[in-house]
Amino acid sequence: MCHHCVAGALAPGASRRSFARFLAAGAGLTVLTACTPQAPTAVAPPSSSAPSVTPAAPSPTAAESTTAAAEPPSQAPVPPSAAASLPGQFSLTDPASPWVVVNKHRPLQPPDYAPTDLVQPNVPLAVSGEASLLNSTTAAAAEAMFTAAARDGVTMVLASGYRSYATQVMTYNGYVAARGQADADTASARPGYSEHQTGWAFDIGDGGGACGFQPCFADQPAAVWAKANGHRFGFVVRYPWMFHPITGYYYEPWHLRYIGVEAATDMANRGINTVEDYFGLEAAPGYV
Repeated sequence: MCHHCVAGALAPGASRRSFARFLAAGAGLTVLTACTPQAPTAVAPPSSSAPSVTPAAPSPTAAESTTAAAEPPSQAPVPPSAAASLPGQFSLTDPASPWVVVNKHRPLQPPDYAPTDLVQPNVPLAVSGEASLLNSTTAAAAEAMFTAAARDGVTMVLASGYRSYATQVMTYNGYVAARGQADADTASARPGYSEHQTGWAFDIGDGGGACGFQPCFADQPAAVWAKANGHRFGFVVRYPWMFHPITGYYYEPWHLRYIGVEAATDMANRGINTVEDYFGLEAAPGYV
């Protein structure tokens, strides 16, 4: 869900979650987004590429692009809830819980939920206003992660954080007015269905705008580093490559979600790609 770009944070005319298209062997694959704050505009064809202890499969190249429309990669069956082995357990429905799962089958309750502990993390920012905020737990983890990335010579910026219910209403309605509801549901999260509203998720950039909110961002150092190291700070890449039939969104290498160090590391060590699989929940490819 590109519920990470904030209105006014990008250059005029730029869409929050670029409605990018993978063009491969004459067949296009529309990139779903959920964080766009403005009506989408045409985006140049990108390249593309998904969280674990070491970088997972590399981003697809032109030679690999013929697999763009393939089924998601197979993975070993997971227990009904792999997270059940962890000593600490958290709610999957309480929006104040680090394990809350928000997707097209699981709206926030209440829909207009707003975190009570929003703060601005001490990290490089590409946005201002509400989009620069995270809940206090996520902010502390983000500060530690950005510092570690900088020590490794990797530039990383916060490109979009919290998004209120009111902002998502405006964003989604803009898509409906521009493209109709069917297209809006593939390009923007409905109000009350965005992870950005929880304060547990944010988008990253590289500080220079390279491939911002496009699948080719997966090849940028910030995305490569975050995919390989994010679990050390409690983060997962929420919408991994080719798991859209489970998550409901195409690959978003910029969208990080905090679930805690134990859970994120356990997911990485087990090779489990989505929080739906990790917590034993049904796939959510579309709204119900």
